Amino acid sequence: MLHRRVFQFFIVYLLGIGLLFGIKLALNLSDYVIPGPTGVWHTGQAEFSRYMGDVLDTFAVAVIGQVLSILMALGVGVAGRRATWFGSFIKVAAYNVQAYPIVAIAPILFILLGDGFLTRLFIAAMICYFPLLLSVIGIMSEPVVDIEHFYRVTGRMRWQLEVKIRAFENLHKLTTVISGSATLAMAGTIVAEFIAANAGIGYSIRIALYQSDLSKILVALFIIGITLSLYQGILELLGAGLKKAWAAG
Repeated sequence: MLHRRVFQFFIVYLLGIGLLFGIKLALNLSDYVIPGPTGVWHTGQAEFSRYMGDVLDTFAVAVIGQVLSILMALGVGVAGRRATWFGSFIKVAAYNVQAYPIVAIAPILFILLGDGFLTRLFIAAMICYFPLLLSVIGIMSEPVVDIEHFYRVTGRMRWQLEVKIRAFENLHKLTTVISGSATLAMAGTIVAEFIAANAGIGYSIRIALYQSDLSKILVALFIIGITLSLYQGILELLGAGLKKAWAAG
């Protein structure tokens, strides 16, 4: 899984940068507009260490934000799994909160919290929360009839067991959506840094944009992509290992 993720990223990145160089040659653009391969390589050598530190800073915020969004989605999904008045209220409240676009809420967060760690964290969590919520609510609201019927008939069904059964039977879906939410968390953190921040790779990309330095942006995108691919591959491996351990237990 890990090597497949990295291989797929290299294919996508090389195709993208190859298309960019193709446009440069076809339109005979100067290096100021689109840098050549040599310019990108030299920029990578000069900026790799600094950008790697920025990406790791952004990545740490994204991971914490993703964990918070997973916990929130699981809490709402478990609380709203039943077709009762309370369950419906929980789901409607969760949907209404997410109805506001993050670009409308972000300025409020920056005004109240400034441009530091907390603002980046909240935006990352909010951006990847809703897709997780939809999947978790869908999974937790769908009974596993054959298995749950046995425990209900024998009087052994508890809400904890109900949640475990539904989570185990849909573990592959949960793993997939959690892995996918990593991209959203990273994107949310970068957006927050790009809008108003003083740290992280999003902030560095904004500086490179003001300098009209496309080479730095391409180097930053490469490091972001490889880091995210490794993280998603690790999440998939952990999900597969968890399912095996759960099944054996």
